[in-house]
Amino acid sequence: MDVRVGIGYDVHAFAENRRLVLGGVGIDHPLGLLGHSDADVLLHAIIDALLGAASLGDIGRLFPDSNPSLRDASSLDLLKQVYDLLSGHGVTVLNIDSVVICEKPKISPHVDAMKAAISRALGDLTPARIGIKGKTTEGLGFAGRREGIAAQAVALVRLD
Repeated sequence: MDVRVGIGYDVHAFAENRRLVLGGVGIDHPLGLLGHSDADVLLHAIIDALLGAASLGDIGRLFPDSNPSLRDASSLDLLKQVYDLLSGHGVTVLNIDSVVICEKPKISPHVDAMKAAISRALGDLTPARIGIKGKTTEGLGFAGRREGIAAQAVALVRLD
């Protein structure tokens, strides 16, 4: 059995007139995140962690921002495509752990909905195998100044 770990990171700046989507869930907030797709930093970090664990590149290579068809794309749809790609390569996702780094909005009220959305996108991964935590930077750095949101993720996969 070949077990591998991947790590992912993403960051997006806040922007007006954008919907805030984190973990595939729309969140009520006065600002959204700037990006070519829906700018879901959590799912982007998870996608990179999964692709890295399977040695299949990264989100920018698979879904380049130069591709106009990906404009405002749902990151949940991108995650489903990554799941299909992994499955086609005999990769089973065993566990995901992640951190969303921001001062606002608070993440904890949305964790269950995020886990459910991610679980649906990843087929056979139960919410119990998905970790999502919200952390602040205690006012330090770009996240502390409320300029944007960052996310980190780790994925454990098995290659069959």
